[in-house]
Amino acid sequence: MRIFFSLAFCVVLLILLISAFYARRSPKAIGKTVYVLLLATMQPIIGNLVIVVSGNKVFSNIGCYIFITGMDVIVAAILLFIFVYCNLPCPNLAVRCATLIILVVDVVQLLLNPLTGHAFTTEKLIIGGYPYYRLVPYMGLTFHRFVCYGIILWAVVLLFRIMIHTPKIYAEKYVVIFISLMIGILWQTIMIFSRTPIDRSMIGIGIFGILTFYFSLFYRPMRLLDRMLGDIVSEMPEMMFFFDGTHKCIWANAPAKRFVGIKDDQLDEVSPKLIEKFGSIEDDSDNWNLQKMVLSEDGMKYYAIEKKTMTFDKNKISGSLISIRDNTEEQRTLRQEMYSATHDRLTGLYNREYLYERVKKLINSHSEKKYMVGFVDVRNFKMVNDVFGSDFGDYAIKCIANWLRTSFSGSGITGRLAGDTFGICVLTTDFDKKRVENDLSTFMVEEGEKSHHVQIHFGIYEIVDKNIDVSVMFDRAHMALKTIKEDFQKHIAYYDDEMRSKVLWDQKITQEASEAIRNKEIVPYLQPIVDVNGKVVGAEALVRWKHPEYGLMSPSKFVPVFEKNGLIADVDRYMWRSACEILARWRKSGRDMFVSVNISPKDFYFMDVPMTLKRYVNEYGVSPARLRVEITESMMINDTSMRNRILEELKSIGFIVEMDDFGSGYSSLNMLKEMPVDVLKIDMMFLRNDNYIDRALTIIRNIIQLAKELGIESLTEGVETERQHRVLAEMGCKLFQGYHFARPISVEEFEDRYK
Repeated sequence: MRIFFSLAFCVVLLILLISAFYARRSPKAIGKTVYVLLLATMQPIIGNLVIVVSGNKVFSNIGCYIFITGMDVIVAAILLFIFVYCNLPCPNLAVRCATLIILVVDVVQLLLNPLTGHAFTTEKLIIGGYPYYRLVPYMGLTFHRFVCYGIILWAVVLLFRIMIHTPKIYAEKYVVIFISLMIGILWQTIMIFSRTPIDRSMIGIGIFGILTFYFSLFYRPMRLLDRMLGDIVSEMPEMMFFFDGTHKCIWANAPAKRFVGIKDDQLDEVSPKLIEKFGSIEDDSDNWNLQKMVLSEDGMKYYAIEKKTMTFDKNKISGSLISIRDNTEEQRTLRQEMYSATHDRLTGLYNREYLYERVKKLINSHSEKKYMVGFVDVRNFKMVNDVFGSDFGDYAIKCIANWLRTSFSGSGITGRLAGDTFGICVLTTDFDKKRVENDLSTFMVEEGEKSHHVQIHFGIYEIVDKNIDVSVMFDRAHMALKTIKEDFQKHIAYYDDEMRSKVLWDQKITQEASEAIRNKEIVPYLQPIVDVNGKVVGAEALVRWKHPEYGLMSPSKFVPVFEKNGLIADVDRYMWRSACEILARWRKSGRDMFVSVNISPKDFYFMDVPMTLKRYVNEYGVSPARLRVEITESMMINDTSMRNRILEELKSIGFIVEMDDFGSGYSSLNMLKEMPVDVLKIDMMFLRNDNYIDRALTIIRNIIQLAKELGIESLTEGVETERQHRVLAEMGCKLFQGYHFARPISVEEFEDRYK
């Protein structure tokens, strides 16, 4: 018997030790508490093991002390575990301190027993020829038992209350621990009253510790999980079908049964019903998902179908789940969003981004075929909106879109690029120029009593290089429209080699512009300005480009390009600085002359013109009155009030402001009353036609007189003959410029000629 119980205690201790090791390493919050409980459980068992195996009074007494004090430790650990395991609020500080003091007092009075003999002693028994020492209790041991039973009763009551107030399906984990704890207590009680030398209840205490370890850290309430999962699946809107390993349906939730139209006892009909609705949905893989479309009375329905297999026992398939979700609304919303992202809202044609994408795919997927892109532009569409209203304008856009869709939907792609512009891409062989020309020449938009002949121009670029960006292709088609911009008889224009050459030229000089300025290839040329007596009093600085490849280039070759791409601002700044440098040199040599420089309308978008000019004259020490600034009439058409403020600022600094090309436009006289200018440069285009020479002279005479009365000086440019010079002088003009006096010449030649 001694050997049997010794082995039993050792086995229990080993299991508790292993359990404590895993509890210590558990990531769960309760792991540390379980670890403490398992260590506490081991102490009384170790004490009883010493008693059983020793057969010696001294060692038996030591075992008794280990056992008895261990009971204090274990009841404290059980109480702590119950609070943590049941998620109970921690007792207040007074209760915790009182409990701890009672336990400490009990342990101390037990440890004083060797001196006082008040707690217990041991008596020798011979059982099976082997000596055992049994406890003989006194008052101190009785007090100890009251303490332990009182604390353990507190823990049992707490656990019992949690157990009875918890739903039955969830109380399982509390019940097992409660029963095992009660068995351990009762067994210990029997051992006390029976006074058996070997305390067999230690096995029960060990089993309690082991069960606590399992239920705290590893137990999962399977019945609870089954019911919860069943309830969750039953309430899900998706149709859920569960199949066993033989593909037989064993369960379906309510939406699934409604979907296939069966009752609880008709699960065998699930597979045929699914095949009837969707056809074969099985494939060779264990897990899959797919989309199915089904035509119903409510229209097309979309379903997302997914299969998942479940494996047990060495990865053998034991069942599967098929879920079916009606995602019709999602698919419709998704398709609508995709349509809105790729189509124009008003016309239903592709929008610009998606048109470019489709064109790229089309021409790349048929490399052997020749395609062309067309840029369709409605001329004067703003007038249509202004005259007939925006509703009619929208209707006109729809009519044009419908014509494009009908005419080019066969082998082509159509889209709306912007407000009144469209784009197409078709096979070159499918474009019937004659038919399109006829359609456009008679294109009428009629809505009710309103009708209007819409002027549509069609620019075409035949795709030669499929590697260039699609946007560039449409830009070239758009460029072709410039050749028929004012032609109301022609509707179709092709992008040709000449346009291509111009594009290449524009690109080339644009790339070379910055370097040309740095290398001083772009230079000022000066054209003299003379007074009535023919004396040179100043000059106009005109830009020229001494190109290393093309020689001296006139402004018409590059200035329009720079005006378009914004580089004109860099060129103008360079010209202004050069003019200041020239004036500074003239001032040092005693030359009293001025230089006029041009200001482009684009300059105002890239810089503060007055401050820039002021900085240059200050840098070179030049009087602002010597640097005259020329503006054009066209510059004043838009935002007149702002332009006038800028001119006033220039004049306040000290610059003399000249209006260039006066009389070449249509609003000069109206603006003249408001513009703060000092000089009018009269364009001699008036005298180009001899049939109206008398009228022209009358107009010039009155302009000169008007300027004089307004206190504005007159300068006539484009003077080519002595007679013109004489006549203009007689009219009162003070300054002259033109080929009669000199063409624009280099700065060096000007300074040599007019010393």
